[in-house]
Amino acid sequence: MSKLIIAEKPSVAKSIASALGASSRADGFYEGNGLLVSWCVGHLVSPMDAGGYDERFKKWRYDDLPILPEPFRYVLAPGKEDAFENLRALMNRPDVDTIVNACDAGREGELIFRLVYEMAGCREPVLRLWISSMEDSAIREGFSDLRPGADYEALYQSALCRQKADWLVGINATRLFSVLYHRTLNVGRVQTPTLAMLAERDAKITLFHKEKYHLLRLTLDGTEAVSEKFTDPTEAEQAAVMCKGAAVTCTSVTKEQKKEQPPKLYDLTTLQREANRLFGYTAKQTLDYAQSLYEKKLLTYPRTDSRYLTSDMAETASCVIHLAAKLPPFDSCSNFFPLVESMISDKDVSDHHAIIPTMEIEKADIKALPLGERNLFLLVCCKLLCASAESYMYEAVTAVFDCGGHSFTAKGKRILSEGWREIDRIFRAFLKEKPADGDGDTLPDFTEGQTFDGTEVAVTEHFTQPPKPYTEDTLLSAMENAGKDGIPDEAERKGLGTPATRAAIIEKLVAAGFVERKGKSLIPTKAGINLVTILPEPLTSPMLTAEWEQKLTEIAKGSTDPDAFMDGIRTMVQE
Repeated sequence: MSKLIIAEKPSVAKSIASALGASSRADGFYEGNGLLVSWCVGHLVSPMDAGGYDERFKKWRYDDLPILPEPFRYVLAPGKEDAFENLRALMNRPDVDTIVNACDAGREGELIFRLVYEMAGCREPVLRLWISSMEDSAIREGFSDLRPGADYEALYQSALCRQKADWLVGINATRLFSVLYHRTLNVGRVQTPTLAMLAERDAKITLFHKEKYHLLRLTLDGTEAVSEKFTDPTEAEQAAVMCKGAAVTCTSVTKEQKKEQPPKLYDLTTLQREANRLFGYTAKQTLDYAQSLYEKKLLTYPRTDSRYLTSDMAETASCVIHLAAKLPPFDSCSNFFPLVESMISDKDVSDHHAIIPTMEIEKADIKALPLGERNLFLLVCCKLLCASAESYMYEAVTAVFDCGGHSFTAKGKRILSEGWREIDRIFRAFLKEKPADGDGDTLPDFTEGQTFDGTEVAVTEHFTQPPKPYTEDTLLSAMENAGKDGIPDEAERKGLGTPATRAAIIEKLVAAGFVERKGKSLIPTKAGINLVTILPEPLTSPMLTAEWEQKLTEIAKGSTDPDAFMDGIRTMVQE
């Protein structure tokens, strides 16, 4: 008898087949070693459109709302009929007695497989392959530890609730506001509050009134000391007159030792944010590059919301760190003794651990990777090395001076140990980037009571700055933290969307013409601002969808009832 393994994509099926010895290629599957390995092509089955439930729903009319199908019905995704028929035929083969769900190990992967399994009317027992890396060893290890499909029933229910809730809110709200305002207005559970955040920031920038202020600057031993702000220019000039020619006295010098812990490893959101900041990649580009590196076995599973590794990975992590440290430009780091313990936290890993390179680095030709993938791969290597390095230690020095009755401050720092920042600096130099922050100059050795004569005084003019438009970096951070204030601290998943869906939400807003990219900035269009203006608060507030994400996480853990969640969604749609 044979096991049928179903992957989410052809490239993943190929890797699984190769690792497990199913080496013979047939039409639509691989075969060998008592295994058949085939694939979906993303979502093969999707919820039926409203018009499929009733002929009258094909027209958009106010009187037909709300549309609340019960039960939900599903159809084959257009253009994917052949892929589905191939899977159905394989599931019904008389020699197949077990199905292995090898779709991506997450909420959407579970949904993709289950809907195909249900639509095909398959009743064979299901086992689940759950892996975080496409390395042959990880695939073989995962295959030796297949779990019963029933263990993931709660995850499937969570995915199903997410899909149905999005359908109910999206279809009903889009039809309602389109009919009321006589033009198509796409409303979505996550995309609308995201658009509202962009519109709110845009309004703050538009309504901003800049205000002028002045600073006095003293030059002392080649260092600059700066006064408090003066809002009145006359006052600033008077102060400058009093300071000219007056003696300057150092009134205090404080020195404080500070320590910056190494950064945590990447989850998908922080990887997308830093790739946007450093390379200007969109969230979707970063996800695509990371997914491709995952399929090339060079990175672990990218759609993760954890920034830690599990304790059973300590040895592997240590090996990978030493391999990464041999890659240029990191091979120029001085005496490097990695500390793996700080990256390990079993309680902070739910479905998948943080994104790190795999042992395949040893064999890979990194220079041969396309530029986007190479940049991203080295960025992940850099983070792994930084996370395992020593703390950055420095002494912060603040010197305060008195001149003509006015106070001036000079700040600087003295580096005691570069620690992880040495690796970061080497990587930025390799990218021809500026160092991460203005480290502050080293101040001369000022002493309390020291006096200076004949110092130069200058008055400089400045303006308050408006808030900056969102970039993908800052928007992803805002989405991740949206609605946090109203949700209990122990809530596991907060914010708008999930690490895996945020990139697609931003792309949807751009494609719908509600947002446009200007350089790195994301700016709402007139149509986007108008849409947010007319929608009721529950649809534009991040609170609602942040609460939903939390409930969906609870459903996935089996601690919240899916039916009660869906009843709440239907009630909200009716209201």
